[in-house]
Amino acid sequence: MDLERKMMASALLNFAITGAEIVGGILSGSLALLSDSLHNFSDAMSILASYIALKIGQRKKNEKFTFGYRRTEILVAFINSSVLVGVSLFLIVEAYGRFLAPRTIEVKVMLPVATVGLVANVFSVLLLHEHSHESMNIRSAYLHLLSDTLSSVAVVLGGLLMLKYNVSWVDSLVTVGIALYILREAYYILKESVEVLMEASPGLDFEEIKRRIEKIPGVKNAHHFHAWRIGEDEVHFECHVSVEDMPISRGQEIIDRIEEILREYGVKHVTVQLEVDRCKNEGIICPAN
Repeated sequence: MDLERKMMASALLNFAITGAEIVGGILSGSLALLSDSLHNFSDAMSILASYIALKIGQRKKNEKFTFGYRRTEILVAFINSSVLVGVSLFLIVEAYGRFLAPRTIEVKVMLPVATVGLVANVFSVLLLHEHSHESMNIRSAYLHLLSDTLSSVAVVLGGLLMLKYNVSWVDSLVTVGIALYILREAYYILKESVEVLMEASPGLDFEEIKRRIEKIPGVKNAHHFHAWRIGEDEVHFECHVSVEDMPISRGQEIIDRIEEILREYGVKHVTVQLEVDRCKNEGIICPAN
């Protein structure tokens, strides 16, 4: 089964789990089970969004989208992680309310439903596991599934504790634990996706690159550096290079050498603007006008 079919199968499975856990949560009065159903619903939606982003991202570049559609996957990763943060905060607030006003939990209803949900979640995780490192988009969808599987484990364990010791506050405690874990994991994807969308530099050592470029014969100074990512692993770089007055063919040799240097840093696309006594500011970063 290819990735796209696995994603659709996983989404449909999570919609089914959501329905079962909503019914089970209402009948049993378990906030942990309802929180797990909400998480499953967000899983299903995130997988659908990731699937759509995957399809759009495969489109070819055109005159309007000259960089292609790679950032669609980054945008979906941002949305997925943002939803996870929102869900986590909602669950914490709800759990706090349950701590203040505990409710009776019908564990004998909750536990079987939670167990079925756990089995289904494990299956969903296994479907996407081998693809989980292919892109930020797939990783965010996989994280949804993995975190929900762990939350299902917590719900089942909480149910067993409540069944044995008759302590309803365990339900709220499990909910908070689930929420904190989701919040932590979502933060890293949210942070990385924001960096890509804001065109943050992908961690290149500009000082070292500048020194290496300026060692090339004929180069006086390298300045006005810009580096950004189009997708998760497609790094672009541009800079201005002051050179001696020389033939175009010699300038092309300098550009070729700069491209060789940048490839060592994982840069896939390099744009170099050669200049002769033009720029007054020769800093790595061009100050705002």
